[in-house]
Amino acid sequence: MTETWNFINTGSKDPYYNMAMDEALLNFVSRGEIDPVIRFYTWNPATLSIGYFQRLKKEIDIEKVKEKGYGLVRRQTGGRGVLHDKELTYSVIVPESHPKMPTTVTEAYRVISQGLLEGFKNLGFETYFAVPRSKEEREKLKQPRSSVCFDAPSWYELVVEGRKIAGSAQTRQKGVILQHGSILQDIDVDELFDLFIFKHDRLKNKMKEAFVDKAVAINDISEKHITLNEMENAFKEGFKEGLQIEFKPLILTDEQMNEVKELEEKFRSDEWTYRK
Repeated sequence: MTETWNFINTGSKDPYYNMAMDEALLNFVSRGEIDPVIRFYTWNPATLSIGYFQRLKKEIDIEKVKEKGYGLVRRQTGGRGVLHDKELTYSVIVPESHPKMPTTVTEAYRVISQGLLEGFKNLGFETYFAVPRSKEEREKLKQPRSSVCFDAPSWYELVVEGRKIAGSAQTRQKGVILQHGSILQDIDVDELFDLFIFKHDRLKNKMKEAFVDKAVAINDISEKHITLNEMENAFKEGFKEGLQIEFKPLILTDEQMNEVKELEEKFRSDEWTYRK
């Protein structure tokens, strides 16, 4: 029998709401109030999100972020800086004890990312997972890289049309796995790299080249322009196929929405944003 998970598309919201909603959903799943949930969302304004462990003042040109009118928020997940602009963001929130979920982060990442793989296939792209085979490749995974997300390879690389795509982050808290990530519709690489601090231009250019190999936007590899609506449909079906689930719409109670509002204040606070 196919299992039924919750699905919610919260649409275009500000960065504080977006991060608060992910954390609130994690809390609701942890307390057993709701079944596992998959959420889609977008960002208004376009926002730079930084990883939980990133040193904001050392790595990010905060003035440049403000000057360009971008939002700035710290995620509860690790990883590096991501500019959320023309993209579909997804989050998957599921108990660690769920029978479909392997115990290791990399294996759970592979299972969840099967939904992404099927979504890309639904859009007509040739897609598969690449596994690092050589010792050298595996060692490389352990090295810290730049501040920019997509630069760090993950154990199971999603390869779409011959290009590796990275950009998901995972955290485990309160017995729950939260994995969220960006599915890029379009990307302006120069714009993104202007927001980070580099020791010198040579390093910036080197990192930019590595990034272009890693991060690929759907409309860079598609022969026709793919809309956000088409992406939403393809990846919603992709998660159903990849995780072998059905969906029911999630409607939150007033009480649950109040919890989201309270958490928004945390993500809005300088204490949280500038904590490192």
